[in-house]
Amino acid sequence: MRLRLILSFALVALTAVVSVVILARQGAASEVRAFMFPGGMVDMQDLVSALQDYYRQNGSWQGVESLLEPPGRRAQRGYGAGMGGMGHGMMMDQSLRLADAEGRLVYDSQQVSPVGSLSRAEISAAIPLKVGGRTVGYLLATGGMAFTQADEAFLLGRLTRAALTAGLIAGGLSLLLALLLAYSLMRPVRELTRAARRLGEGDLSQRVQARGNDELADLAQAFNRMAASLQQAESSRRALTADIAHELRTPLAVQRAHLEALQDGIYPLSAENLQPVLEQNLALTRLVEDLRTLAMADSGQLKLEFSPTDLIALISRLVEQFHPQADPRRITLRFEHPGLETLRIQVDALRIEQILTNLLSNALRYTPEEGEISVRAQTLPGRAIVSVRDTGPGIPPEALDRVFERFYRVDRARSRAEGGSGLGLAIARQLAEAHDGTLEARNHPQGGAEFILTLPTEKSNNNSRGRAL
Repeated sequence: MRLRLILSFALVALTAVVSVVILARQGAASEVRAFMFPGGMVDMQDLVSALQDYYRQNGSWQGVESLLEPPGRRAQRGYGAGMGGMGHGMMMDQSLRLADAEGRLVYDSQQVSPVGSLSRAEISAAIPLKVGGRTVGYLLATGGMAFTQADEAFLLGRLTRAALTAGLIAGGLSLLLALLLAYSLMRPVRELTRAARRLGEGDLSQRVQARGNDELADLAQAFNRMAASLQQAESSRRALTADIAHELRTPLAVQRAHLEALQDGIYPLSAENLQPVLEQNLALTRLVEDLRTLAMADSGQLKLEFSPTDLIALISRLVEQFHPQADPRRITLRFEHPGLETLRIQVDALRIEQILTNLLSNALRYTPEEGEISVRAQTLPGRAIVSVRDTGPGIPPEALDRVFERFYRVDRARSRAEGGSGLGLAIARQLAEAHDGTLEARNHPQGGAEFILTLPTEKSNNNSRGRAL
């Protein structure tokens, strides 16, 4: 990658240098030809055009001096006398002579009153002036700087060598800059590659430093988030394995102890002594079923059977079922649904009942004697909201983000003693999300914990259609 970057930079620099050399050479050649030829340092083509236009308009060369030099300068002719008018660009020692069609002089920058005529050789070297297809005069530039085609080639060669030298220097500097830039650009990529390789080898603590606000910084941040997520997932997996082993070990140990006592004759074989074994077996069955439900939800194999369900009637029935558990502890269990006699929505009634059962069981577990549990149902546009609030100690702030984790308990000893596996809330949230809803936990402003279940009130599911997550 670094080599490709360096080669790319070098190619760009080489292309730029070659282009500059070629364009400079061609431009210099064009300018030299326009400036030096024909006839010295004067751009003779413009002068020839001006003289031809003058003759076309006047029909003769009379008064042509006004074109070749400004009035008042004729008395001062001498070297450089043609510095005004169209001849302003001539160098020192350069003269212009204009002759008519027969070669007789009509203008000489070196004479006040030109006399004589051009020789045949001079006519051959002069520039013919033509109007209407016939020759009307000759313009001869002599003296000044002699500049031949060989001189042009020599000058262009010098210019080319200078451009190549400058190009080589610029190319070297560009290559050095390319090396520095390639190293700078590839440094975060190398760090990412090294961290990714170690991450693949199992070191999930790898992180890279995100520098700046460019795409590489975004990539580094994405890598860090991915690594953190993998590390958290790995920690959760290890904790889950340990928690499952712990949860299985306790009821199995109790069953084994009772069975060994029965086998050794310490306990007589009776229904009363078999009851603890049966209770532990039921606890194991519930744990295995909870784990199966979570596994099916995670793998998308949990089936939901949607049907029109009266949510008010379902909650009322559940609340009545919990009264026998709440009354002995003088816990007030209340269901409020202001303005709602019925609320029919498309849900899997058994799964919604499972969610609310978990929430009510959790509320009873943490509500003290003579406390209160209130269930409230209400509607908002497109949503049905069911809240379950208790008057217990609430959820510690550090536990609010973890209460829905598997096997997490705010009070481990108390929950296990009362039969909780730490999976109920995790299952409840999974089932809520399976209904395209949410389940959130918070501490109520007036005390106690509150769980809020939100369900959509409009679904496109047919009554008998099942859905797999």
